[in-house]
Amino acid sequence: MDVLPGGAAGPPVEGFEVGYVDPGGSEFRRPLADVWAVRFEDAVGVREFKSYKGQRHLPGLWWSSTVGGHIGYESWLERDHVMLLDFDPSVVAVSSQPFWLFWRSEAGKGVSHAPDYFARRDDGSAVVIDCRPADRRKPRDWAKFEATQAACDQVGWEFRLVGAPDAIVVRNVRWLAGSRTPRHRMEPVVSRLREVFAEPLPLLDGVVLVGDPIAVLPVLFHLLWSHELVVDVSVPLHAASLVSPGVVR
Repeated sequence: MDVLPGGAAGPPVEGFEVGYVDPGGSEFRRPLADVWAVRFEDAVGVREFKSYKGQRHLPGLWWSSTVGGHIGYESWLERDHVMLLDFDPSVVAVSSQPFWLFWRSEAGKGVSHAPDYFARRDDGSAVVIDCRPADRRKPRDWAKFEATQAACDQVGWEFRLVGAPDAIVVRNVRWLAGSRTPRHRMEPVVSRLREVFAEPLPLLDGVVLVGDPIAVLPVLFHLLWSHELVVDVSVPLHAASLVSPGVVR
């Protein structure tokens, strides 16, 4: 997470309101202190992603194995981060554009901001995420990020301001994501892979012990995506990458 710079002209740490849409489509606007327990991971997005000719950003939908449905993104940067959230085994739910945060600046002007993502972890804690390239953060953006940080601090949520993620991790996870759907979970290959990789073994060595690599590799990638088997994604994935047992869910 990038660190907010000192001196950003954010708002006071009191007076926040939150606007959101529940799963049934009802709209609410409440004081921040009254919504800390709202399941924003289930909220309907408060903003639509517009698509038009010549736009700079490329919006779309990411099919999430975590939620079993689509999550919207407004740019490839957001797509990469929602993919990484989907890959994170501690994350159990994610929503896009989960709420509006409202406040008044020190000059009394009304200000609003909709964070990019809300994620719920398996321990019940929450993370609010804003995605913005480091070279595209203007002073007014910093003020909004500082305000969002202050609001999250009040209700015990983590706030992350993220830029471009590690390129190697993104490439590896994107490759594994191609096998994230349940159709790649094929028996008896799954059970055989678990047996073969019960002890750490180079990736391709283990695959050929199970069968035809063309048939086995997509199943292996599915197990790596789901962390039932694990590999170091911080270095380029290759035939000799060491695969180890992970967590069977």
